[in-house]
Amino acid sequence: MLDARRKYSPGKEDAPFFAWPWKYLGSYKYLLYGPFLAEFLYSTYWEERQSHECDWCMHIFMICMLRSLIHQLWSSYDAMLFLNHDRRLSQSGIDYKQIDNEWHWDNFIILQAIVASVICLIFPTLSELPIWETRGIICCIFLHVVLVEPLYYCVHRLSHVSVFFERYHWLHHSSIVPHPFAAGHSSFLEHLILSVIVEIPLLGTTLIGYGSISMFYSYILVFDFLRCLGHSNFEVIPHQIFDILPPLKYLIYTPTYHGIHHTDMGKNFCLFMPLLDILGSTIDEHYWNLHKETSSSAGRKRRIPDFVFLAHGVDVVSSLHAPFIFRSFSSKPFSTRFFLLPLWPISLLVIPTMWAFAKTFPVSFYELKGRLFQLWAVPRFGFQYFLPFAAEGINKHIEDAILRADRLGVKVINLAALNKNEALNGGGALFVSKHPKLRIRVVHGNTLTAAVILKGIPQDVTEVFVSGSTSKLGRAIAIYLARRRVRVLMLTKSTERFTTIQKEAPVDCQNFLVQVTEYQAAKHCKTWIIGKWTTPQEQRWAPPGTHFHQFVVPTIISFRGDCTYGSLAAMKLPDNVEGLGMCEYTLERGAVHACHAGGVVHLLEGWTHHEVGAVDVDQIDVVWEAALRHGLKPC
Repeated sequence: MLDARRKYSPGKEDAPFFAWPWKYLGSYKYLLYGPFLAEFLYSTYWEERQSHECDWCMHIFMICMLRSLIHQLWSSYDAMLFLNHDRRLSQSGIDYKQIDNEWHWDNFIILQAIVASVICLIFPTLSELPIWETRGIICCIFLHVVLVEPLYYCVHRLSHVSVFFERYHWLHHSSIVPHPFAAGHSSFLEHLILSVIVEIPLLGTTLIGYGSISMFYSYILVFDFLRCLGHSNFEVIPHQIFDILPPLKYLIYTPTYHGIHHTDMGKNFCLFMPLLDILGSTIDEHYWNLHKETSSSAGRKRRIPDFVFLAHGVDVVSSLHAPFIFRSFSSKPFSTRFFLLPLWPISLLVIPTMWAFAKTFPVSFYELKGRLFQLWAVPRFGFQYFLPFAAEGINKHIEDAILRADRLGVKVINLAALNKNEALNGGGALFVSKHPKLRIRVVHGNTLTAAVILKGIPQDVTEVFVSGSTSKLGRAIAIYLARRRVRVLMLTKSTERFTTIQKEAPVDCQNFLVQVTEYQAAKHCKTWIIGKWTTPQEQRWAPPGTHFHQFVVPTIISFRGDCTYGSLAAMKLPDNVEGLGMCEYTLERGAVHACHAGGVVHLLEGWTHHEVGAVDVDQIDVVWEAALRHGLKPC
């Protein structure tokens, strides 16, 4: 396997032609596609026009969109840990810094569209090319092999000369973990040179009379496909192919081959053909064995996580927040965006298919203090947890995940939100009682959730109102506050459940717990702790200036403009976390829900008990202090 982590010093950003001309446009750079899009629409809806002189605009726009799609599909596949986790080259995760650095990875597509339009203006006869020309395809391949490959090899080696590397090429190598988007992460000057190189076989073939539209499409799209292949972080080409056809290993590179170049920058400079590195004596001699080792490890070799956070979907749209959909979107807190709406029907069709083939699947991972933390997902939505007939099936998924993690040797599995619902499985107690010999520790993390909520309540508060007061969290919060001599208005219609909880409090504190059956009873209380969905109508009873603390999933609607609303309890992970590049639902970067953080603390402390069922009120301060000691911070 390749070790992506290395000490690296960034170069200069003020070199001539380093920055992109549209750098300060940000996302508005896509307006540069405007003329091409206008021509595309014009040629589509006004086909009766006699002249076709601008058809090349339509083709350039379509090629650009297809190129973007190829990179996106490769990016999605690269992030599908459930398909390629055992063939990954680097075991490091992609962090926010790399994602931000590669945010505008597609600048080169815009540049080459502009270069292509200039060429089409110089050579207007390009709009008259035939659809297919076999001789042109052969000629284009020939020119690529004899001109493009050697030229790129020489230019690439030149780019590693210290003067050029420190000014330009360092940017490409600043992408620590291989990824298809890293293929386009280079300076403006480098892509300008590459644009000229790419056009050589296309223009050469066209000028000798063998050009065709299919040649342009095929060459450019295959070129991008192979670049994405080489920059992927998993081995996709089986070594058996090279055993059957030995000459092929000199004609096509692999992700392992290119990955070596990013760990040893003095080796493997070729574009696609290792033959040139052999001729130039720059090939890594260990490549063949390393490729065979990586390819052979499929289905066998993997790193076992120390910790698993078992999450679930909230709704159809939020399922698109996974890294294997849009990496940039998942690296920011979730919110419903306009561009997601067209994908809603696709998501609704794809997710049931995933249910049929996967009970759980890994989504992302990060590392902390040498431990591997992995997020697995149960392919179920929030509303399904409240369907009585679905309970058995959901519990079966959760149980299978726990047993699978136990077999793998995972130390802690942390149940997220609804996966530990009291009515579903008693906060995980069902699985512990059913499998008493589990080596893995099952943790709901609610002790730290309670701590985060309680520490967020000012010390001078004398009265609070709690809905969902008889739940695991509501009970713990109520008893803890009663011990602090805070009057707690517990919303519940069950006198029996209220009495049971009241008796758990110290005798001299029991009178601080007060049962209420209507929201109206809290009309003078300015601290509301919401553990049960509260409608806008019910929120009206809160006096102006009320703050709503929450532990309800999903969170309530921020209806009152004269009140403030807290988010779900969460904590920031320590600063030394590595490979974290996904935001957990609506939370900010680097933050996780408090129950997730509770599982992290459980692992780091090395605790050997299960944390299931009722929250131990005596452990709230213990867990909170342990979290702070390990560098976690309240959001």
